[in-house]
Amino acid sequence: MANEVSLDLEELRHLQSIAKRPRVLSLISSEIQTLEKLSQEPIQPLAKVASVPALKYTTLGTFSWDQDNEKVKIYVSLEGVQEEKVETIFLSDSFDIKFHDVQGKNYRFALPKLNKEIIPEKCKVLVKPSRVLITLIKASKGSWSDLHFKEDKLKSKVDKDKDKDPMAGIMDLMKNMYEDGDEDMKRTIAKAWTDARSGKAADPLQGFR
Repeated sequence: MANEVSLDLEELRHLQSIAKRPRVLSLISSEIQTLEKLSQEPIQPLAKVASVPALKYTTLGTFSWDQDNEKVKIYVSLEGVQEEKVETIFLSDSFDIKFHDVQGKNYRFALPKLNKEIIPEKCKVLVKPSRVLITLIKASKGSWSDLHFKEDKLKSKVDKDKDKDPMAGIMDLMKNMYEDGDEDMKRTIAKAWTDARSGKAADPLQGFR
């Protein structure tokens, strides 16, 4: 910064030496005076911004819950919670609740994937002397089998089977027929298999129909 001011002053003084019109000389002199004052001011060091340490939270893992057709209630045992120091984030399929400065500690209770969707704007937290009550409003009426989302393993298997190459099932069938068949059957299957691999027959079972 100081170097830039010195260069500007040098150039302005050069212009002042060659300028002739009174108005131009006046403007240059005024700018020179401003820059001279600026060059004499001490450079203030940049103030260091104090880094704010990240808050540490103790995870709350013990709770109980019940439900009816329209809502889910979660009970968390925690004494000393101040309502104004509770931070809540409700989303359609999750929630994250932070309790600050509870007897000198910060606590966190969160479920990243709920069993089913909720209505965030209708959910609430009620602070009681020895516990916290969290009320989730269901997006659709009905019973939840659990609070957490659990993948349907049977459905997942069916979906994976759908994605498999349909030819793989046919090849497995031909392999079983080959192993259990007589000599004529084995020759027929071997020919169909060879034709399918060479591209002569798009359908390996063509010879059996």
